[in-house]
Amino acid sequence: MDPSDSKKAYWRANLRLLLALLSIWAFVSYGLGILFVEELNRVRIPGTGFRLGFWFAQQGSIYVFCLLVIVYARRMNAIERRFGLSEDGDDGP
Repeated sequence: MDPSDSKKAYWRANLRLLLALLSIWAFVSYGLGILFVEELNRVRIPGTGFRLGFWFAQQGSIYVFCLLVIVYARRMNAIERRFGLSEDGDDGP
């Protein structure tokens, strides 16, 4: 594979991952925390009494964001290994 093709494929994979994760983040923080809050407020979290819409607006989107950061780090490590850019030192000289 031509080095320029490899770079393009790497950035394509990187951007695809970024767009997917940012879409999830936008849906959870904006959609569930703001747009659909009235529908979600009809549901209460068992044992707490908190409304689900309030929970997503205050805490849920933060938890999802932290989870997305972990997913991004793991997926980028896999992408970098696939393209020989790993920082682990196990991909050769």
